[in-house]
Amino acid sequence: MAEQAFVTLATNDSYAKGAMVLAKSLRKHKTSKKLVVLVGPHVSDQSRAVLHKIYDEVRLVDVMDSGDTAHLAMMKRPDLGVTLTKLHCWTLTHYSKCVFMDADTLVVSNIDELFDREELSAAPDPGWPDFFNSGVFVFRPSNETYSKLLQYCTEHGSFDGGDQGVLNGFFSDWSTADITKHLPFIYNMSSIAIYTYLPAFKQYGANAKVVHFLGQMKPWSYTYDPKQRRVRGDVQEASHPSFLLEWWALYSSEVVPMLFREYGDQPFHSGCEEDVAPSQDAPLPMSSAERKQKWEQGQADYMGIDSFDNIQKKLDAFLK
Repeated sequence: MAEQAFVTLATNDSYAKGAMVLAKSLRKHKTSKKLVVLVGPHVSDQSRAVLHKIYDEVRLVDVMDSGDTAHLAMMKRPDLGVTLTKLHCWTLTHYSKCVFMDADTLVVSNIDELFDREELSAAPDPGWPDFFNSGVFVFRPSNETYSKLLQYCTEHGSFDGGDQGVLNGFFSDWSTADITKHLPFIYNMSSIAIYTYLPAFKQYGANAKVVHFLGQMKPWSYTYDPKQRRVRGDVQEASHPSFLLEWWALYSSEVVPMLFREYGDQPFHSGCEEDVAPSQDAPLPMSSAERKQKWEQGQADYMGIDSFDNIQKKLDAFLK
């Protein structure tokens, strides 16, 4: 029987960091599957060298940009165009079945059981549940499917300018044909969705298996103080603190040392800050009116006073 593999994609050094942490999280939770990363030409030699040490296979692929600038501009996410490179994963025909995972995902439990699913199995997108989110999906590599996908891109493009639009257009019966291809949300849990439905997260969040850091702010967009084990940065989108800290703990302890060895004497900024004055973490107290305004602007202090733990304490106190 042909081997099976988890597959991800890194188009630049930032996403390469994500891919490194993803692989470490899969290894940490004892996956028995092979690990494959597709890398674009913009990934540095140093990052590629680290990826070679973590992954079973590192494959250089050309970046296929959708060129659909109108839709990309509409989404205010021009960086999504190159994610069409993701279609290269169907060319990995030396594997019988694969699970694709975006580089901004983190595995928090063993998920090898996903290989019991068939193509194309995925979880509903939190923004539009009749579509699947393409951050985690089960597929069968096939040159025939790959050719048909490219043909579909040529004839139809992508309704969102990225891979999710293409894949949902191509696998258009996903929402209605076979319920067994609907993965539970715990296999692709959006960190943003946690805050839109707190009761559900409180009830089922402990069962999460994969966390997906959706949105423009990625884990590597922040900085981290390893001594205080605190993430620093203007958290304007809801990334649940515990998962963000888990990402940084894995990155700082297992990935950063490997990167420093590869960069040697060359300058390299890991994102970890060793000597930051504690006073920078102590903002002036905010009035109730100012705090309300921040919430309405989507700028709640998710790492501090507005953290999930604090919200839960207030809810518990209120319910009592």
